[in-house]
Amino acid sequence: MAVELDQPVADFQALATSGQTISLSELKGKQVVLYFYPKDSTPGCTTEGQGFRDQHVAFAAANTLVFGVSRDGIKSHENFKAKQAFPFELISDKDEVLCQLFDVIKLKKLYGKEYLGVDRSTFLIDKDGVLRKAWRGVKVPGHVEAVLAQAQALSKA
Repeated sequence: MAVELDQPVADFQALATSGQTISLSELKGKQVVLYFYPKDSTPGCTTEGQGFRDQHVAFAAANTLVFGVSRDGIKSHENFKAKQAFPFELISDKDEVLCQLFDVIKLKKLYGKEYLGVDRSTFLIDKDGVLRKAWRGVKVPGHVEAVLAQAQALSKA
């Protein structure tokens, strides 16, 4: 079953960069941003990641951890993270467990061909593990600032 606003997010474990296993239950007490993106090292995904990187200190000040999520493997993630100097971890969701949980796999079209791909989406989970905000079909410009504003407001609530 997919997540719903103002409902607790089911606990999950996922492999991430730096040899970490991320578990939602272990992040209690912190707000969590999960941003789903289609592919490492592509223009839109790079720009989006750089936005989160550049606002990392502001997210940290708002008691918020940021994680990027895609279906790419750990090796690809490590290269992408190192090249862009991302100060946050990237989660590998090759088996699409998180993609299914957050319902981000959508039918897409490219050059007339249809395929199932990741719909650029971001989710803000509060310090108690409850989904508070969802952005779907994200356009990159201005997005990180919108997420940060929500994270800051939620941390003061």
